[in-house]
Amino acid sequence: MAQSTPKNVHKSTLSNGLRVLSEFMPHLRSVSLGIWLNAGSRHEEQPESGITHFIEHMVFKGTRNYSARDIAYTIDGLGGHLDAFTSKETTAFTCKVLDEHCPQALDIIADMVQYPKFDEQDIEREKGVVLEELKMDEDNPDYLLGQVFTRNFWQGHAMGRPVIGFPDTIRSFYRSQLQHFFSTTFCVGNMLLTAAGNIEHDQLVQMAEERLQGLPAKKAPESIPAPNANPEIVLHDKPSLEQVNLSLGIGTFSISDPRRYAGFVLCTLLGGGFSSRLFQKIREESGLAYSVYSDLGLYSDTGCILVGAGTSLDSLHRVIDYTLNEFRDLKERLVPETELRRAKDHLKGSLVLSLESTGSRMNNLARQETSHGRIRSLDEIKDKVEAVTAVGVQELANEWFQQDKIALAVLGNLQGLQIGREQLAC
Repeated sequence: MAQSTPKNVHKSTLSNGLRVLSEFMPHLRSVSLGIWLNAGSRHEEQPESGITHFIEHMVFKGTRNYSARDIAYTIDGLGGHLDAFTSKETTAFTCKVLDEHCPQALDIIADMVQYPKFDEQDIEREKGVVLEELKMDEDNPDYLLGQVFTRNFWQGHAMGRPVIGFPDTIRSFYRSQLQHFFSTTFCVGNMLLTAAGNIEHDQLVQMAEERLQGLPAKKAPESIPAPNANPEIVLHDKPSLEQVNLSLGIGTFSISDPRRYAGFVLCTLLGGGFSSRLFQKIREESGLAYSVYSDLGLYSDTGCILVGAGTSLDSLHRVIDYTLNEFRDLKERLVPETELRRAKDHLKGSLVLSLESTGSRMNNLARQETSHGRIRSLDEIKDKVEAVTAVGVQELANEWFQQDKIALAVLGNLQGLQIGREQLAC
């Protein structure tokens, strides 16, 4: 089984200890750059919930060398795209530009992650922006259901709190607090730089040495204890909604577990495409939902396989029953070879197609380095998918799909709906 690093991928360590990874793609005229922070909302204490996301906003408000207007005008003037995001375990600052503009783009991102101003007037102004973002999110049923599910599934743990924080914590942020969190989190031991596109690795290393020496050479913060999955049934009434939305989830393993390939194949079989069991049964054959899917979310020390759907209140029990029937079938019978073949090909095809841009390649370098400590070739990953057997899928199904492990969250105009644990037998 092939285990070599892709030939155009290179890794170096700067004099200050920062890791730099790049993938040379000489047939393109663009470069995507990213500075990745191995920290997110799960690394926050309850009183500072949302601070990582808030800092992500604040670094755009001005730095030692660039005002907020300078940042916007410079990137637009280069025809580039500057972006950032915060998740439960990662924060990233990315930029895509023409290859000739790579030095200017790195100059701006480097300044953002080293020298933000944290101006007090900007902080107060940005609180309003983030609070409006929170209101916008909460008007979205999918987002709201996700928060209801995760809050109860990872109850009492930072993984269960929303990335954006809460209104009271957002309003409470002050300058010295932001500066302290920034200085202890944005450090060499917690970060890496990745790039993909028409840039040679030595050139990138030289630019990074010149621009990123201000990062403090500190170790990464200590790891947070893993959360325990809490299989609760939560019914959240929201009478204004036309649909009833459900999330049905089960705790799994982490992203480093070697069985993850079998897990992704199982998830694909269940609800990962138009030919998946849940899509065919619930949408195509029964007409009970427009959207039905499954997703396997894996983190550094935990994971969750989730089935989601939107349906009518009258059809809710049938959607749940069909899902449980598929759980039961995957436990009791080996997946037919033709179906397993289709799921593997779907998974491999999706993987290859998802890596056909500099941005996705840059993202892939960061994800693999953070999760696995090395960059695996496409051939190696495809070989791992090919090695998945029907027996391996069945073993995972029997481990995961247990009545007492199932968590359920339902959101909508529930009109007194009741669902008991006995109704989740599989």
